[in-house]
Order: sequence, then C-alpha cells, then structure tokens
Amino acid sequence: MNARLSPRMSVVGASPTAEISNKLRALAASGADVINLGEGELDFATPAHVCEAGIAAIRAGDTKYTAVSGTAALKAAIARKFKRENGLAYKPAEIIAGTGAKQLIFNAFLATLDKGDEVIVPAPYWVSYPDMIRLAGATPVIVPGRAEDGWKLTVHDLAAALTPKTRWVILNSPNNPTGAVYSRAELAALEAVLIDHDVLVMADDIYEHIVHDGSFAAPAAAMPNLLDRVLTINGVSKGYSMTGWRLGYAGGPEWLIRAMDVLQSQSTSNPSTIAQAATIAALDGDMSFLDGWKETLLARREQVVRAVATTPGLSALATPGAFYVFADCSGLFGKSTPDGKTLATDLDVAGYILDAAHVGMVHGSAFGMPGHLRIAYAIEDARLAIALARITDAVSRLT
Repeated sequence: MNARLSPRMSVVGASPTAEISNKLRALAASGADVINLGEGELDFATPAHVCEAGIAAIRAGDTKYTAVSGTAALKAAIARKFKRENGLAYKPAEIIAGTGAKQLIFNAFLATLDKGDEVIVPAPYWVSYPDMIRLAGATPVIVPGRAEDGWKLTVHDLAAALTPKTRWVILNSPNNPTGAVYSRAELAALEAVLIDHDVLVMADDIYEHIVHDGSFAAPAAAMPNLLDRVLTINGVSKGYSMTGWRLGYAGGPEWLIRAMDVLQSQSTSNPSTIAQAATIAALDGDMSFLDGWKETLLARREQVVRAVATTPGLSALATPGAFYVFADCSGLFGKSTPDGKTLATDLDVAGYILDAAHVGMVHGSAFGMPGHLRIAYAIEDARLAIALARITDAVSRLT
C-alpha cells in the first residue's frame, strides 16, 4: 500500500458489484456483446409522475441548499409513509434523508462504532456491510446462514453470536442477495433474544416493495419493545427504480439521527433538492405501477429458476423477495474449461462464464457465502433469455 494512504484503506476493497460492472464495460468497449446480471438495479423507468415532480422543482428554482437532513416537506412525506405502510410514528427529529441509503448506513456506523466493537452480520449479506463496519473501526461478526433455514438468522445463531462487545445486529429483509423475507413471527422471536442485550438493530428495508411470496414486516414494527433501538433504513432506489436519484431515508432514535445529521453536515450536506421533490411525489403518489413491475419480475424469477434447475451443476431456491436468484454453483467445482483450467471456486465459475459467455454475475464469496452466484434478473426479458442460454451453453462445455 502507498505510504501516503491511511492505514484504514488496507481494510476495505472496492465494491464487487461495481467491479463486475466495470469489467463488463471494458468488454463492451472492446466490441463484445455483454449482459450484466451482476447489478442490483431495475430496468424499469422511474414513474412519470415522479420525474415530472423533479422537473417541476428545477423549473421552480428549487435548486438551493436545504436543511442537511432534508426539507420539512420531505420529512413529512417520509413520516406519512412510515405511518401508512409500516404503522410507525416518527417525529421530524427522528427522520433523516441522505444521498442514498448506503450513506445513511455508513453514517450510522461511523457515529456509533469504535475499535473493539462488534456488529453481527448474517450471511449472505450485502457486500458493503463488512467494509463499512471496518472503516468505522469495528469488527464484523459474520454469522453464516443456511439454505434449509431460508437463509435467515435463527434465534440460536443470534444468541450464540452476541457478546458484550456487540453494538449492532443487521437485519436485511427482503435480503440481498437471497431474497429472504423475515416473517413478523420470526422477527418477534429475534426480539425476545435481543431484549436483554444493549444492542442496536439496523433494519435495512430497501427492498420492502419487492416481495413475491409472503408479506413484508418492518422490524421496527415487529419488535415494538426495541423501537428505541431500531434504525430503519429505506429509500426510493429499488421500489421506485430511482437508483440514480440518490435518495435514501431513515427513521430512528433522535440521539442517533442527530449524530448522523452532524456527520452529514460535515461531508455531503443535504441530498439533491431535485431528488427530494421527486421523492415526495414517489412516497405520496399512486403505487399501482408496482403491480405490473412485480408481475414481470415474478415471471423473470421463474424463468431463471427453471434455467438453473435444467443446468447440471447449478441449483437454487425460489427467492421470496427482491430481484435475485442465489444459485449454488459448487456442483461445477472440479470441472475443466475448454482451455484446461479447473474450476475450484465460485470466483472461478463467475470468471469462466464472464469470459466464455460474456455474462456477468457476482460470486457468492462477495456476500460471505462461497460456492454461489447471484443472478440479478431485473433486465429486459429477451436479454435475460439470451443470458440464461449463454450460461447453459458455457456450462455444457465443461468436462
């Protein structure tokens, strides 16, 4: 490492999903026909009424600084959303908006963690959690999940992982990369374990609106005895196809929101005024567009699950939420590529498929679960069909 860099840079790497996208862009620039199944982004356009609200804000000259944590109008819309959809009552001082949910998660960790602290991270996990925890000086405690448990944190595993050093437990439902959705009863059981421990709960609800099987329960609502210790993270990137708008929001205890506000004031300051106006329209507006989106996504999920089931060496469960299939690729270990290389890891498999089929996926090791591939199926139907056919063909060439 360059001596001019801070030692903290030795504990963090670039986002694996971003790296996959960069590799695919490089391949595309060389003339290859590449298909990206590695990025967590819907292919649908942002709803028209949301876009119009952003345009109207520009035309009205709504392009100046706002309060660091968001306008009063945006906070009111967020409060209405929490009350209407989740049964949660947050005051303006308990709400903050930021430049994406990712920033808010990082600020929460930075505000609360120090050397020697621990954060329980159920695996498979979103790729950025461990690195953000390390950047805040703490230690991620990875608790591996199991397919037979639906990839969800169990009461037994949670109890075993808790120590006096534990500061946070992360609950991501629907989960990235598995799509696992915690039921209200499962969350209540976890609450019973946590009630006697002075631990904060990070409820990452960003995929809330993309549930195919069962129903969504907000941890903050399902764990009422822990309400003053739960930080609910959400945003408009996934449910409204607004990844590029960069608007996340959070609700939680006032002392924590205030600290996150201070950090934000010294880093990014307020989120874009244009994105704030668009988010008000999103949160207060008609959501019937989601019905069609979810119908399309469900059909794509079934298409991927069928393709995986008919490809020797791959297997996967149907995912209850989000827009991923988390496929087991360990059945391909030990096989040889046409040029004689032996596949020994999920990274080997992902690399082979990228080279042989020009289809990008993120390897399971990036999510703390080796031996798997995350297939993001939120791409146009015809392109998805081509990608799946290429994967099957590439696997058929292994010996």
